[in-house]
Amino acid sequence: MTIDAYDRQILDAMQENARIGLESLASDTGLSIASVQRRVRRLREGGVISSEIAVLNPAKLGQAMTFIVMVELERERLDQIDSFSRRAEAEPQVQQCYYVTGDADFCLICTARDMEDFEALTQRLFFESANVRRFRTSVVMGRKKVGLRVFIPT
Repeated sequence: MTIDAYDRQILDAMQENARIGLESLASDTGLSIASVQRRVRRLREGGVISSEIAVLNPAKLGQAMTFIVMVELERERLDQIDSFSRRAEAEPQVQQCYYVTGDADFCLICTARDMEDFEALTQRLFFESANVRRFRTSVVMGRKKVGLRVFIPT
């Protein structure tokens, strides 16, 4: 899919505010509303726009703690990797799950009410799985930048 300058403007604006209206996008780009609507539909159908979400503050919703967890599996067979991925995806306290290279196999971003809540999460995700060799946890001291914004090169 070819992304032109107008598409980049639309994508940048939508990353800043997914609720931006077609009228505003048309005004910002100098395109007609119909043209912007066609472009947004094409970007959605082409998978460039994969989701439009609200970013919530977990502390305001009782999830005051954030953790970065590096997980090392015992065996790296494809079925074992898929099994752990499914468990992480099904866990609501796991915000993000990345299959990575290096010392760990997965990097998870998790939230919890407190340490006791996080301990319960570790029981479900790690200790109940015979394929988790070890995990290392870092507690987030402060949220300095949070988002999924993608740099769009020109």
